[in-house]
Amino acid sequence: MRATKEKSLERILLRTKPVRMLVGLLHDKKSAKYVSIIAKEVDCTYSHTVKTLQKLMEAGLVEFKKQGRLKLVKLTKDGKELAEYLRKALSIIRKK
Repeated sequence: MRATKEKSLERILLRTKPVRMLVGLLHDKKSAKYVSIIAKEVDCTYSHTVKTLQKLMEAGLVEFKKQGRLKLVKLTKDGKELAEYLRKALSIIRKK
């Protein structure tokens, strides 16, 4: 029951997958992640993940770096700040 309540509250207050992408990048030990790894972590298709990350890039929250044929994603300063707030908000939501 509690897990279901957490998820529904999360969906009401925030769009889950973009939030999980930002918070996931915040907790990564490395400075950047591959798009394919992010897609797997948030259970999303590669193309949907790229589109969502492009919107986050346009908002100045993430930046892309090319490494050969692969794209790496990294939080910007503003992205780190927002991801930290979202992480805190999620911890409050999950307590309820």
